[in-house]
Amino acid sequence: MSRLFRSNHPFHLLLYLEWILLGVALLTLFVPFPRHHFLLPHFTPRGALRFPLGIFLSILALAGLGLKLPIHQSQKVKVLYTCLGFLLCWATVFMGGRFRDFFTPMLLIVVIRACLLFPCRQRLIAASVAYGSFLVRLMTGAQRMRPFPRLGPPPPWRSRGLPQELLASLQIRSALLFGLVLVFVFLMVGALLTERQSRTELAAANQRLRQYALMIENQATLQERNRIAREMHDSVGHSLTAQSIQLENVDVWMASDRAKATDHLAKARSLGKEALQNVRHTVATLRNNPLQGQSLSQALSHLTQEFERTTSIQVQFSTHLEMPVPREMAAALYRLVQEALTNVSKHSEATQVTIELTEQEMELSLNISDNGKGFLPEKNTTGFGLQGMQERTVALGGLFELWSQPQTGCHIQIKIPRLGEE
Repeated sequence: MSRLFRSNHPFHLLLYLEWILLGVALLTLFVPFPRHHFLLPHFTPRGALRFPLGIFLSILALAGLGLKLPIHQSQKVKVLYTCLGFLLCWATVFMGGRFRDFFTPMLLIVVIRACLLFPCRQRLIAASVAYGSFLVRLMTGAQRMRPFPRLGPPPPWRSRGLPQELLASLQIRSALLFGLVLVFVFLMVGALLTERQSRTELAAANQRLRQYALMIENQATLQERNRIAREMHDSVGHSLTAQSIQLENVDVWMASDRAKATDHLAKARSLGKEALQNVRHTVATLRNNPLQGQSLSQALSHLTQEFERTTSIQVQFSTHLEMPVPREMAAALYRLVQEALTNVSKHSEATQVTIELTEQEMELSLNISDNGKGFLPEKNTTGFGLQGMQERTVALGGLFELWSQPQTGCHIQIKIPRLGEE
């Protein structure tokens, strides 16, 4: 039973407004209408409080139509629904018998519902029909209040009819007032619909953004895992494979040539240390904040010093930054330099590396070059480190460029637009 009377009205505010208008219509129906010989001298029935059942049922029918709006129905159903509302309004006029003002609030209810069902053009048509209905009702009702022609001495109660000028003024004012009310209702419902549409679009956009953010986060996590897996396979896997070969050689030469066995054992120990260092490097890349509370310049200075100490490759590092670098961008730049130094130590056979970080207008420029053996970029199909650097740069909206030739070293230039301050 509760489902039967449950409304699907999209706006509670407008639903309450409809109830108020229906209450006004019922109030004008049941409140006693006093006999006023000045306005309606001969149309006030002597049985002034007879119960108008037909009008009452028409008002209830209009109220019942509001419980289930055909919002998701076809255009034909919506038009029939609106026409039925207008017919109920006129039914109260034909069954009235007394000049009561329940017609106007019922028209407003039909217009409100039409505004919820139709686009702008059809709303204007419904409002025009309502306004035309009001004018017709106003003119027919005014005919009852016009003075009678002088065919003889009028009775005393007929001599007090409304003057023609006053009646015309009342008609014009009533028409203007109802027109203003229609405009207000039209604009109010339009504003509510626009706000609701904006909220719906905003909620959908936020949902899409959350989905995109989750997809990007998952993709970034997957890319980082793949990068670490490739790095461990290329470095740790290579070191452990070589160590296994050296240990096999130790087993082969242990009985016949202990000197060679000792040499192979030393190489195996060195490879084990190298593998351990690579594992530490991989673990270090997993830290959430590689800067550890330092500025970008300080963190890069410590990184280059540690690199010189462990690889004996000289690093010339310089930075020229006038403004602080945002935290996320600083972490990304640190990773880029870290990856570049790792590539230099593994593949370049360089003795010197130059790193320069400068600020140019609204972007940061990072230049890294070495004097190593170089390579042909178009033939570098296994450069996972360089690929990771490029992906990280693109993720920041930057530009990654690389130049290299055999025996001429390698030069990398990265330009990243500023995203804001810390």
